[in-house]
Amino acid sequence: MANPDLLILSILRALVEVALLALLGQGAVGLLAGAKRHGNAVYQLFEIITKPVIRVVRFITPKPVLDKHLPYVAFFVLFWLWIFLAWAKRFLAS
Repeated sequence: MANPDLLILSILRALVEVALLALLGQGAVGLLAGAKRHGNAVYQLFEIITKPVIRVVRFITPKPVLDKHLPYVAFFVLFWLWIFLAWAKRFLAS
């Protein structure tokens, strides 16, 4: 019988991967679209996906962190969370 903890870790890791890829996509579209990025439908879709992550990062970071730096902080927080979840999954699987 499969371990339910592995299933939960796999689901959490998949959600983190989606958020990471959405942040990368939002950054790429933002670079390509330039100043008109807020009118771009794809950018707005990525913004909807990443908004919960940005809100959580805003809550856990101190106030001196500027809002324009939050996506970078969110990316690194998600990246390390993804690494930790991979380690935990490997630990539970062994």
